[in-house]
Amino acid sequence: MCKGECCVEGDSGAPLEELEIPILEEIYEEVKPYMTEEGINVIESNGSFDYDEDGDYATPLVNNQECAYVNYKNGVTYCAIEKAYLDGKIDWKKPISCHLYPVRLSKYKEFIAVNYHKWSICSTALKKGHQSGVPLFEYLKEPLTRQFGEEWYDTLCKEIRSGKYDDIINK
Repeated sequence: MCKGECCVEGDSGAPLEELEIPILEEIYEEVKPYMTEEGINVIESNGSFDYDEDGDYATPLVNNQECAYVNYKNGVTYCAIEKAYLDGKIDWKKPISCHLYPVRLSKYKEFIAVNYHKWSICSTALKKGHQSGVPLFEYLKEPLTRQFGEEWYDTLCKEIRSGKYDDIINK
């Protein structure tokens, strides 16, 4: 089971698209009740976004560690933005990089690379997916479709199920 450790670990906040910044600013008041006091202080002092070491937009961090938009319940880290969404307070689920994780997108001039970010903190979730027969691409159907559309996702499924990539997938 995923325990949201990627929201706490790492060397920067979650990557943000430029178009997500005004959304974060617009929904802040609805998300605020779901946030920790420390996260609220960071947002109100420094703003709804920050920059990573490459100068790209990222979610701000509390004490250079956890995302300002997290909270905790029963030992599990959860996203305050997503919680507000699930409670019907806002109509935006969360930043696409968070929704896609552990997949990361790398944008190039002519294409976008979709890469699995292998990190030990995801091992229990991957193990559960393997045991239940749900491959990562199926688990990530909603965010992959959100990012690329249904036609792209259907093509991805067809390609994976063709067997052409079994040697790569089964490593």
